[in-house]
Amino acid sequence: MKAIYMDHSATTPVDPEVFNAMIPYYTDIYGNASSVHSQGQKAARAVEHGREQVASLIGASPEEIIFTAGGTEADNQAIITFMQHERQKQGKHIITSAIEHHAVLHTCEYLSKQGFKLTVLPVNSVGLVEPDILQAALRPDTALVSIMHANNEIGTIQDIKTLAAISHEAGAVFHTDAVQTTGKIPVNVRDLGVDFLSASSHKLYGPKGIGCLYVKKGVYIGSYMHGGAHERNLRAGTVNVPGVVGFGKAAELAKERLSQNMPHLKDLAQHLTRGILDTIPNSRLTGHPVNRLPGSVSVVFDYVEGESILLMLDSYGIMASSGSACTSGSLDPSHVLLAIGLPHETAHGSLRLTMGKDNSREDVDYVLEKLPLIIKNLRTMSPLGK
Repeated sequence: MKAIYMDHSATTPVDPEVFNAMIPYYTDIYGNASSVHSQGQKAARAVEHGREQVASLIGASPEEIIFTAGGTEADNQAIITFMQHERQKQGKHIITSAIEHHAVLHTCEYLSKQGFKLTVLPVNSVGLVEPDILQAALRPDTALVSIMHANNEIGTIQDIKTLAAISHEAGAVFHTDAVQTTGKIPVNVRDLGVDFLSASSHKLYGPKGIGCLYVKKGVYIGSYMHGGAHERNLRAGTVNVPGVVGFGKAAELAKERLSQNMPHLKDLAQHLTRGILDTIPNSRLTGHPVNRLPGSVSVVFDYVEGESILLMLDSYGIMASSGSACTSGSLDPSHVLLAIGLPHETAHGSLRLTMGKDNSREDVDYVLEKLPLIIKNLRTMSPLGK
């Protein structure tokens, strides 16, 4: 049986070149990067090289990169420490969107329980935050706006440059969760005009357990974890040297391969989307039809349930998801699909197929062979389908 992985928005396999780059830092150069002896200094140099590689991918300076354990920690550190600092200046208002990853949405909701004021912006039917809606929500006490670069479920890419400029005009700082875009599309912090940006290694063929937070020079950031002077006193804890090395190598490869991977993934996604919509009645694409992540196909099917689709696909060796991997155990419909206006019963019938650099046209054709049969069979068992 074929084994076809189409869940790259959840995680990606570690690239062999990345894995090989990491091995010496488990076996030979295993020193603590904070130690003064030669082993430690070799490790420290590897960390700084990784910092340079990651910074180069997003157009930042190395000193603007703080390594974290992943995108969730980066989101938390940016939002919580900045807002705690702003409380002293009476900046108590946060703005975010209804389709954010829970790493941002739940963090903002946590702060709202601590006395901060929160505005959650609606999105339109394709998942975009409209600039005039943001403009109307800004207040004199708005300290931070956090809008994700691209949505992990429906793939819609936001106009971050415009949203950041509007926020800055009102005196607010701008954070973007770019976990889904970094390494997949061009991401340049200077062009976007953001003050904070979160990224994660395992979304771009690097190891899990390592991410970063970009902090623009001159913008306040506080320590989120305490207990050591690591990462310039901004992130306590022994530095994950092999992880940083892997993240750095993955960033370097992503930059080199971007012009090759993007058209390949766009072609696969267009072929898959056309095939699904042309062969399966009562199906529709969710998210923006054009401004979306390459390789991302998010669809909903009337009269069926997403988990059943996943189980049937898996029986044919096709691995996909029905939304965010972080909420795959929930019985509730996706908050993202509800936010773009889908009714509960339709949102339950969602499928997300996200392709990677190693997927092929043959993989897509295999999915297009099996998926219509699966949907047809499931509908015959559904009273609504009948």
